[in-house]
Amino acid sequence: MSSSPTKPAQGRGKTRTRGESLQTNDANSIPAGATAALVLADGEVYWGFGAGALGTATGEICFNTSMTGYQEILTDPSYAGQIITFTFPHIGNTGANGQDIETATPAERPHACGLILRAPITPAANFRATNELNDWLRDNGLIAVTGIDTRRLTRRLREKGAINGAVCHALDGKFDITVLRAQAADAPAMAGLDLALTVTCEKPYEWTQTRWQIDTGYGELDKPRFHVVAMDFGAKSNILRCLADLGCRVTVVPATTSAKDILGLNPDGIFLSNGPGDPAATGDYAVPVIKELVASGKPLFGICLGHQILALTLGAKTVKMHHGHRGANHPVKDLATGKVEITSQNHGFVVDGETLPEGVTATHVSLFDQTLEGLSVDGKPVFSVQHHPEASPGPQDSHYLFQRFVDLMEGENA
Repeated sequence: MSSSPTKPAQGRGKTRTRGESLQTNDANSIPAGATAALVLADGEVYWGFGAGALGTATGEICFNTSMTGYQEILTDPSYAGQIITFTFPHIGNTGANGQDIETATPAERPHACGLILRAPITPAANFRATNELNDWLRDNGLIAVTGIDTRRLTRRLREKGAINGAVCHALDGKFDITVLRAQAADAPAMAGLDLALTVTCEKPYEWTQTRWQIDTGYGELDKPRFHVVAMDFGAKSNILRCLADLGCRVTVVPATTSAKDILGLNPDGIFLSNGPGDPAATGDYAVPVIKELVASGKPLFGICLGHQILALTLGAKTVKMHHGHRGANHPVKDLATGKVEITSQNHGFVVDGETLPEGVTATHVSLFDQTLEGLSVDGKPVFSVQHHPEASPGPQDSHYLFQRFVDLMEGENA
């Protein structure tokens, strides 16, 4: 949600430089030089400097520990409805370009509501950059607040849990904190919220683009071996590229597509994509479809939200996490091999491992908090993972999961 700042609050303090924190305990005293504010639903206020677009946006405040990949993060549809706090202080050095876009739908627009940074945006210094991050944010309507004490904010989220907030960027430095606090409090809670419908594609489309190579850029699938139908709950581009890279022609279909229509496309395998929001809410219409898809005997692979909805389909439960997992340094143990993978994660809900029914096996577990990170169905070509194997933080620790899916399709066609 976006709106314009309204009546200003009164009072100003001493002048500060752009690299200095503007933190103050007085929400009604606007520090001199402040052009942005972050207001939490509980009333806590952080002052800062604006970047990117002007205006106000609301959403759930979360934090991400990644040191880079910020453009991919901001365009990941799984961040719909959220404002991202980057714990790494220096954001912007790789700039922005037209290739690192994770929104797979033809619109290719960011779905995050805004971002929160400690330091001013770093100038681009990368051979692939075609634009400065600040310009890219402005062009894409994303509001940023810099100069925030992100350590303090992150500690607050870790200790007290996720909370909604409002970010406001106003060049004139005029803010109505009462209105911003009300906007933050009125923003919808993530629990019970179906956001897949806001990011899914409007109609089916074909995907044949393969993974990026340093000398040639993105490639094109020329000899497809398999046909995969992907249910789009907010699919990331690089997931689809990883499938195409292994010879899969992918037909991406809207989240509400029926099992009859999916199976009517005669796929060799079915993929359940990542996405935002509460899996139980999306599951209201997705679970009946996936039950039929599992019963079909077709190989089925799910990632993130797709993993959670598959678990619901099988009879397990999902729960809202205290503050979620978001970053590129999360260790996950493969329970079958004992190997530890460094994974990329982005989720605020999790499958309750204690609720897995008989016939469903836990395959992966987080070494941070022992939460469930993967499952498989005994005797069926069906499996899923919570983390993102396409994001390559390890850098390729989890790529075998795509090959596992392809091997299952190959076995079914043998």
